[in-house]
Amino acid sequence: MTGKTEQTAAAEALGYEQARDELIEVVRRLEAGGTTLEESLALWERGEELAKVCRRWLDGARARLDAALAEGEQEGAGDDEN
Repeated sequence: MTGKTEQTAAAEALGYEQARDELIEVVRRLEAGGTTLEESLALWERGEELAKVCRRWLDGARARLDAALAEGEQEGAGDDEN
């Protein structure tokens, strides 16, 4: 496995809060400056990976909420028929 692939796999294994916290730290470091171009690019790439992880978690949570709401509406509609 290459280093890049290992990093991506590691990022995908993170929970939402872990990915969010690390992303906050990456942004803080980028905003603070003082890093080389190479370090900044590596941080940017890591931040992009972490943002994708967060987005997947949020999309999954949204899908679960939508499914639960739809189920609740169907149950509610069934109650009205009685």
